[in-house]
Amino acid sequence: MNDKIMAEKRPFYGRKEELFVLHQEYKKSTSSLIVIRGRRRIGKSRLIEQFSQNLNIVSFTGLPPEPKTTAEMQKKEFAYQMSKNLNMPEIKTDNWSELFLHLAKATSKGQALIVFDEISWMGSKDSIFLGKLKIAWDTEFSKNPKLMLILCGSVSSWIEKNILSQTGFLGRISIDLVLEQMPLCDCVKFWKSLKKRVSAYEIFKILSITGGVPKYLEEIIPEESAEDNIQRLCFKPRGILYREFDQIFSDLFTKRNETYRKIVIELINGSKSLDQICESIKYQKGGSISKYLNDLEAAGFVSVDWTWNFANKKISNLRKFRLSDNYTRFYLKYILPQKEIILQKNFVRESFMMLPNWSTIMGFQFENLVFANRLSLYNCLKINPADVLIANPYFQRKTSRNSGCQIDFLIQTRYHSLYVVEMKFSKSKIEPSCINEVDKKISSLTVPKRFSIRRVLVHVNGVQDSVEESGFFDYIVDFSSLLQL
Repeated sequence: MNDKIMAEKRPFYGRKEELFVLHQEYKKSTSSLIVIRGRRRIGKSRLIEQFSQNLNIVSFTGLPPEPKTTAEMQKKEFAYQMSKNLNMPEIKTDNWSELFLHLAKATSKGQALIVFDEISWMGSKDSIFLGKLKIAWDTEFSKNPKLMLILCGSVSSWIEKNILSQTGFLGRISIDLVLEQMPLCDCVKFWKSLKKRVSAYEIFKILSITGGVPKYLEEIIPEESAEDNIQRLCFKPRGILYREFDQIFSDLFTKRNETYRKIVIELINGSKSLDQICESIKYQKGGSISKYLNDLEAAGFVSVDWTWNFANKKISNLRKFRLSDNYTRFYLKYILPQKEIILQKNFVRESFMMLPNWSTIMGFQFENLVFANRLSLYNCLKINPADVLIANPYFQRKTSRNSGCQIDFLIQTRYHSLYVVEMKFSKSKIEPSCINEVDKKISSLTVPKRFSIRRVLVHVNGVQDSVEESGFFDYIVDFSSLLQL
């Protein structure tokens, strides 16, 4: 049974907007050059498979960037794949121009979908690869009005630098499609028929590790408990999430992966400023560290949270970097330190629930899920996304005039409303003490008089009756409602 038939039988969830964009582009009467990028395992290839059903597709994949992989080997592999895909004799050449010319001739008429998967692998060791691809597009591929060429890759920073920002490709890219993690309402579909019988808290325990990464969610067994799934995926030597991290960093960051690793390790226990990161890893502040952080952001591992002025909406220079990838934090915090114990098969299921700072780390993971699903939260708060001016974690620096404070999530709308969102992860119902915590934060905020403040509590396991009866919060949002939107 071939790969395409197998892919068709595998369930495919979500990505409706992305599929709509691709199908609309396909209806054009001119050729299209498309970029699809996003974190490893985010579902780029699956999206293309789903889109290409009933289409004639010719797909190429670069060789993994192993130390001994050369540019010549990439060309030879490309020629072999072309021969196999098009049922033609293998082209004996070491010239990309000739390879592209043969491919263009084979797809010069009628509908044609060409995919270059992991394009950074194909071209990173050959300085003329992209130049020759650009020429081939201009002189050959683009002449077929029914041809679509998709450039796909996990190394977003490489694509940004070498394709999207290069003058040679300016005006030629029809769509730059960045795949984000799946929204919660699609994530819950991986529980299939059991989704109505499994509690939001149990689903959260899985999502606190997988985030909205579809490949990880495909690995769960819905009939098993969260604990059994976590044990099998994370704390067994054969588990995909036990082995995944090193492969991700090796693929994406190659020679400098140790510096990237140091940065993400510093962010495990909370957000940090650039100065704090540089001090912790003993790295001089400058262009290099900024590039590393930009690469981590482009790869989907780190997010930048900045603060702002309520009155003029100007962004402040004060910013913090947050580890936004749930799997990365869980791996570095809990799997990596236990690797030897896991290899010796001495790690028992009950162990991970008793690991240090479990509740605190789950709190960070919970916040990431809410941040990534802010549109669903807006829906719960009856906020039109078009009315949102700025929404971010907010932090106010302590000065002689102002108290310092930090808000989990602050939403400012065009109607001078500030929604102060407190996110609480707890295995039990939220207690009334949270009211004083939030009230103290709001009292510390320096807010112009014309602004209204609305208080929001987002929880995962319920609130005590006295919290609801107090009337302190304008909105109390159950995490389960985000799963259903």
